[in-house]
Amino acid sequence: MKIIDLSLAIDDKAFEVHELRIDRTSHKDGVEKLNKVLMSRSPEDKIRYEKGERIIRKEDLPDEEFLSLEMIYSSVHSGTHLDYSYHYGSKSEGRLSKTAEEIPLDLCYQEGVRIDLTHKKCTEMITASDIEEGLKKINYRLKPLDIVLLYTGSDKLFGGPQYFSDYPGVDISVIDYLLDKGIKIFGVDTMGIDRPYKFMMKDFLEKKDPKVLWPAHFYGRRREFIHIERLANLESLPDFGFEVICFPVKIKNTGAAWARVVAVVDN
Repeated sequence: MKIIDLSLAIDDKAFEVHELRIDRTSHKDGVEKLNKVLMSRSPEDKIRYEKGERIIRKEDLPDEEFLSLEMIYSSVHSGTHLDYSYHYGSKSEGRLSKTAEEIPLDLCYQEGVRIDLTHKKCTEMITASDIEEGLKKINYRLKPLDIVLLYTGSDKLFGGPQYFSDYPGVDISVIDYLLDKGIKIFGVDTMGIDRPYKFMMKDFLEKKDPKVLWPAHFYGRRREFIHIERLANLESLPDFGFEVICFPVKIKNTGAAWARVVAVVDN
């Protein structure tokens, strides 16, 4: 058995459109932070702290170090993550939308299939015909609950601005095609399923047609689906014959949740 990591990191050194900050407290600095927390519970303790008193000294700890601590300030759409219906709108299929912690876990551990779409350019859309052709090339018939991974190679741009501007979008016809086959989750190795922002906005400003704005995401209001964004390393997978595990982190009342997505391949 071989486990292949299909996830991108939450990386505060990479280019992002949303603020992403990680405050890191080192082992040495942790000693001071510990005292500050312990001595902030009463005005008297705060005064003692400000005067230089400490409850725990660095000499009291092994190697004069405490524990490291990292605080992450990030969108749930940074790093590899699953989007669910609440992200798309307040209602889906006429019912209240579901949040990410409501994603059924049994859907997140299923057989996977990779469809090679590396020939698609960033100015193009991935269509249902592309999916059909890709499946014919590998002689594979979709089964209900398969997790379908759309392989474009766009993850190699992660870290810079091009990651957000140079990738093919997913046409609504793809979503219909997959849902009609009983697929509940599909994933992309791009930053999103809709066309890059620059193309959508250009069309909107020229045509004044609101239908060009995030059509794939908004389609989740009509038909419920789950999708994975920001996958990576899909080139390491066979076309099929593997399982995908994509359990979302349990965060209350969010439209998306981070996930460490992996593939399990039998050697």
